[in-house]
Amino acid sequence: MALIEVKDLKKIYGNDGTETPALNGVSFGIEAGDFVSIIGPSGSGKSTLLHILGFLDKHTKGDYKFDAKGFNDYSKTEIAHVRNKKMGFVFQAFNLLPRTKVLDNVKLPLLYSDIKESKWNDLAMEAIRAVGLEHRINHESSQLSGGEKQRVAIARALVNDPQVIFADEPTGNLDSKSGQAIIDILKKLNQEKGHTILLITHEIEIAEQTKRIIRLLDGKIESDKKL
Repeated sequence: MALIEVKDLKKIYGNDGTETPALNGVSFGIEAGDFVSIIGPSGSGKSTLLHILGFLDKHTKGDYKFDAKGFNDYSKTEIAHVRNKKMGFVFQAFNLLPRTKVLDNVKLPLLYSDIKESKWNDLAMEAIRAVGLEHRINHESSQLSGGEKQRVAIARALVNDPQVIFADEPTGNLDSKSGQAIIDILKKLNQEKGHTILLITHEIEIAEQTKRIIRLLDGKIESDKKL
């Protein structure tokens, strides 16, 4: 059974009586432990798809199953639990608290978990070590470089040991060297820790380092290729 399964997925935005399709009949499955990139030009539906898969938005038509359960079968409480415990998110803009130390930024998802507070520091440190940033734990995020900020964002996504990590253009604000370092971390998490990773990117050089490329065009799948 696929961890993620979508069938004939559609997302239509309406404004003043005008309907604009962002996704137009997308179907695919992603197995646990896979590393998939979704690539396509601006407006192709990449981020819309990720937001739906991450329970950040709701589709208009079609079916979406996560962990063998339909989207519409989850209650609001269950959705909050799944997003906190089973999903990790990494965004292009980092979304860190600027005047907060690295350690505390990474611990943020634990505030909403059922994990005992006595374990928070250990879990956060384990995630920080996974991205090689132990020497920066007491620095505020505003004192970090772009690449270091993205490492913190990945550590924060890891802290609850999620089943899947959604990464939306994680290298978009970085130079090529820092961007490659981030991809190397994601590859290591996939290969050594078994995390399922779904990566949104517009860079083919980045996409070609994953195990599979799904190419979107005008809200439809143009190609789906395993590497």
